[in-house]
Amino acid sequence: MAIGEFGGAPAAPDSGGILLSAPLYWFYEMSYAALNPSRAWADATRLFFKNPVNPLSFTTYGRTIAAACEVFERSTRRYGRPEWRISSALVGGERVSVTPTVVWQRPFCRLVHFEREFAHKPQRPQPRLLIVAPMSGHYPTLLRGTVEAFLPNHDVYVTDWVDARMVPLTEGGFDLDDYIDYVIAMLHALGGDTHVIAVCQPSVPVLAAVALMEADDDPYVPISMVLMGGPIDPRVNPTAVNQLAEQRGTDWFRRHVITKVPFPYPGFMRDVYPGFLQLHGFVSMNLDRHIEAHKQLFLHLVRGDGDSAAKHKEFYDEYLAVMDLAAEFYLQTVETVFVQHALPKGQMTHRGRLVDPGRIRQVALFTVEGEHDDISGVGQTAAAHRLCVNIPADRQAHWLQPGVGHYGVFNGSRFRAEITPRIADFILSAAQAARADRARLAKRRAANGNTLQPA
Repeated sequence: MAIGEFGGAPAAPDSGGILLSAPLYWFYEMSYAALNPSRAWADATRLFFKNPVNPLSFTTYGRTIAAACEVFERSTRRYGRPEWRISSALVGGERVSVTPTVVWQRPFCRLVHFEREFAHKPQRPQPRLLIVAPMSGHYPTLLRGTVEAFLPNHDVYVTDWVDARMVPLTEGGFDLDDYIDYVIAMLHALGGDTHVIAVCQPSVPVLAAVALMEADDDPYVPISMVLMGGPIDPRVNPTAVNQLAEQRGTDWFRRHVITKVPFPYPGFMRDVYPGFLQLHGFVSMNLDRHIEAHKQLFLHLVRGDGDSAAKHKEFYDEYLAVMDLAAEFYLQTVETVFVQHALPKGQMTHRGRLVDPGRIRQVALFTVEGEHDDISGVGQTAAAHRLCVNIPADRQAHWLQPGVGHYGVFNGSRFRAEITPRIADFILSAAQAARADRARLAKRRAANGNTLQPA
């Protein structure tokens, strides 16, 4: 999910690259439109051979035709933005209703609060938790499982990034500096006493935002910061993704994968890294596995194995739904994080101001990595501890999760059983330490105030 998952992006010739990449979006839209009649025919044929009135629907021949048409239609359709589909959570043994509500909004992001309605106040503390979702091609709903895992014991907020092709040019651009500004603004909007989790790509801007807030003695700095599978230092155990970015450089990506949004999208003529290219990269990294999965879907449909087919559809409905990224954000991230390695070198800046993780003193730090992560290699996220030299040792922790890859760091059974409880315990410990610090500070201020008063 890192923004570096562009390994499969099609390479145009170096000569005339801009001439080929500029109208790329138009060619994609024309191809999609050209397939509309075929998709409609396939869908109609599928319905014909699944109709119980049709005697062929009960034969292997009929099921085979229907399955082939369904696989074709699903492989060529456009998948829209998925819904969160979170309506309830189990909190302290009580099933409560959950309502996703937008509580903060800017052109490129909405902050969604998962409001829980309690009949009885939970006995366990419910820390406020800001989950910063990746802005790397997939919609934030990919973190549905992450949100569901934290809802029983946390007051959860999630960044809901907006598809760049839906943002008019009049709203201005969006780059890595804006991303950091958004994170700081959201922490201000939440009003303090907040814990932040950065899932993958946001680890760098979140760490930068916290460093800037600490340097400014910002009262809304988060209590704790959890970085999960993020490219803090891609030089450590570099993956194929990291090596590709460094070898090709930012100019290659500018020439070959940046294109303009076509009419009639609201973001008409905005420069973007289109979602369909990112999806190409996602799929090409494990092409054999995806081909086999669709083969199995065909066989499940022929056999009438509805449960297995439904699981496949549920996964790919989410996986194949992609969004465009603002070109300036994409290119600045590639340059800063994957080519220059600016943060671990102490050279990263935000609007001309140096980002110094050494300024972080109050915020507790917890890092999580996956043993088999092929996007952010082992050690890349843990490098944050080396940079944050002034965080007390008793407020730092690291967990390497055995047996999981990149997605297993923030989703799946092992995430729920082994990672979530550790994060929850760390957050409670950090909150308790922060309360103790505030009590000591208040006592010290009271003592100073008493000595200043006249006898």
